[in-house]
Amino acid sequence: MIAVITADLVDSSNYSESFLDEILKNLNSEFEKLQQDYAENEIDFEIYRGDSFQGVISNFQDSLKIALRIKSLINKVKSKDQKTLSSLADVKIAIGIGNFDYKGDSIAESNGQAFQLSGRTLDEMKNDSRKIRLKTPLDSLNSEFEASLFLLDAVLEKWSQASAEVVYFLLKGMKETEIAKILNISQSAVNQRKKACGWEAISVLLKRFENVTAQSF
Repeated sequence: MIAVITADLVDSSNYSESFLDEILKNLNSEFEKLQQDYAENEIDFEIYRGDSFQGVISNFQDSLKIALRIKSLINKVKSKDQKTLSSLADVKIAIGIGNFDYKGDSIAESNGQAFQLSGRTLDEMKNDSRKIRLKTPLDSLNSEFEASLFLLDAVLEKWSQASAEVVYFLLKGMKETEIAKILNISQSAVNQRKKACGWEAISVLLKRFENVTAQSF
């Protein structure tokens, strides 16, 4: 069993060319960092069509955490031309957990249940407001996390760039003091942003996701 993440940038046609380039540059850099940070886990991501990407994660229990790390990375990217962007850069992410039937020379050439579940789920999301969804072969698991991730969507909608910035570093396992030093702000300011982004609830959900998926497969 593996996890496949399939994602599309939201309304990328409204981004300036320089802003889209900045996002893609950040994504490519992040994909390399994920491989380093999860050295024991096979992770491989590819960008395609200019505004979409797909990745394979061998340790599927980590897939939600990695998905949120990528989302927070995109949300925290600042536009140098604010006139072209009225809100945060955002992304729709579909996580599929299932079998890996065929490994090609690239992700695009690979196939299997996880790829199909992820791709179909993202297609279903294109005409609704959902930003993150999960699909697995288990109906009980799908039902639980359909509700949980729906609530998570409501929390994510309230993120600001400042909140997303703090979430990104929290997902990397950093402490408040470390984040304060990186962002050149006080620890209390980090703590305020941490509360504003709903971090306590997010961390509980991440732990639940890791435990339930590990027990289910």
